[in-house]
Amino acid sequence: MARLWTLAPSPRWAILPLRLVVGYGFLAHGMAKLARGPATFGKLLHLIGVPLPTMTAWVVTAVEVLGGLAVLIGLGVAIAAVPLIVSMLVALFTLHLRYGFSSVNTTGLTAAGPVFGPPGYEINLLYIAALLVLALTGPGALSLDSRLQRMRVAPETTDTALKPLTGSA
Repeated sequence: MARLWTLAPSPRWAILPLRLVVGYGFLAHGMAKLARGPATFGKLLHLIGVPLPTMTAWVVTAVEVLGGLAVLIGLGVAIAAVPLIVSMLVALFTLHLRYGFSSVNTTGLTAAGPVFGPPGYEINLLYIAALLVLALTGPGALSLDSRLQRMRVAPETTDTALKPLTGSA
């Protein structure tokens, strides 16, 4: 009776859009860094005082690409969530915190449209919250983890179905 108001047939399916959007988001940001060259991101890291900026840029790029892909396909989501959350926390405290909460800081309006200032930490918190939900609930439907689990369980259940019944002597 309590499930009458829900639209999803099960929590496994309810989590799917969250996993796909979060995975794609990290993958897209990582691929953008990769396309521009992580050294370009390293220059930004150098400006804000991050130690070993070029190496850090490569690590963050790899975390976003590989972690985003893992979340997107639902493979090892709880493990992938850890470095992704760390990345979001570092970005939050080193860059976004000083600009306030809102991720959309409109600083003006021109004939061409709004002018945006630096983003706040809102998106960081949303990504962290989503990653925590995914890590705690599992990857949900259409995930590689659930597919692999079904493949491990299936052979055990099919063996017993093929055995003939024997009577006692």
